[in-house]
Amino acid sequence: MTTLKKGFTIIEGDIATPTGFEAGGLHAGIRKKKLDLAWLYSDVPAVASGVYTLNSFQAAPLKITQENIKIDGKIQALVVNSGVANACTGEQGDKDAVKMRDLMSEQFGVLKHHVAVASTGVIGELLPMDKIEAGINKMNRQTQTSDMFETAILTTDTKEKRAAVQIEIEGKTVTIAGAAKGSGMINPNMATMLSFITTDANIEKEALDQSLKAITNQSFNMITVDGDTSTNDMVLVLANGKQQHTPLTAEHTDYALFEEALTYVCQTLAKEIARDGEGATKLIEVHVTGTAHDESAQKIGKAVISSNLVKTAIHGADANWGRIITAVGYSGEPIDPNQVSVKLGEMMVVNHGVPVVFSEDAAKQYLQQTDVTIDVSVGEGPGEAYGWGCDLSYDYVRINASYRT
Repeated sequence: MTTLKKGFTIIEGDIATPTGFEAGGLHAGIRKKKLDLAWLYSDVPAVASGVYTLNSFQAAPLKITQENIKIDGKIQALVVNSGVANACTGEQGDKDAVKMRDLMSEQFGVLKHHVAVASTGVIGELLPMDKIEAGINKMNRQTQTSDMFETAILTTDTKEKRAAVQIEIEGKTVTIAGAAKGSGMINPNMATMLSFITTDANIEKEALDQSLKAITNQSFNMITVDGDTSTNDMVLVLANGKQQHTPLTAEHTDYALFEEALTYVCQTLAKEIARDGEGATKLIEVHVTGTAHDESAQKIGKAVISSNLVKTAIHGADANWGRIITAVGYSGEPIDPNQVSVKLGEMMVVNHGVPVVFSEDAAKQYLQQTDVTIDVSVGEGPGEAYGWGCDLSYDYVRINASYRT
């Protein structure tokens, strides 16, 4: 199935759809039964760009990955484990991340500094390196598939997350595809969130870095599940240039199209993470307009979707708009309360700071849907932003009260 949208085509693809990429996963025994070790491989070194958690306790795999990318800006293989985060594990954790890199380098015959490493799971536990080494030795490009990659990176997620699109550049079909995991400890600047994106586009590293940084602020950094920023968040984009068109730079005529398509992939993955929040039953989209600039709208949007009172009201299908304007008011952004308007779906509940009479029954019926939209207008400025979150349910407490068991 394909769908045309704004100059690109949405396709039924996955992280291995772009030319030259392969991916797989397996059960190494880190977790009791689930697949827990994933791999990604490009048949040529790919231009790499990453963004990482701002948590001060940055996990060992992230440090190794960043150091490797700094050497020549390229990555050819990726290894990811779930179940153990390898965070707050001291010198031994660093050594284990390096060993994962070295084992992956040997298994796929690539340079050590062309290997990226990622981990997700329980913080403060050392990796079972005997199991990881045995698992890496069992990686098989013939029998393991990209859907196994998508499953192996999950922790408390209830489903796999993928997105793929295609665009035309100089007559060549370029594919951008991605996979992600994330369900709890989600409040990016970045959160226990991992996202890996591949493309066969030919793009200069500076342009890819510029795009990813800007797009992350419009996608992964605009989601929240529970307000916690993890130690292990990473978004990694690999562009192997297999389509061999003229290298994309900021001046290239198709650069904007590439950015638009990459934005779609990132926002789709981000929304799927929010939708799959631990215990979540609803996806909440907040649209903020009328600010002086986009950054202001982003801060207001994050305040609304991060509010536990808003999240619980949505879970209970309670049109308690007072919780929304309260979050807008404490966002730290300058607003005129007399200019603030709020809509739940198409239903206006506040107009220029004044309550609007509305049908509570109709509002409740709307809020019982699985997708809920909140529109907040704060004035006439050009600033605009979208943000995504989820409701806060009883199951969130149940899941996280027994996370280690």
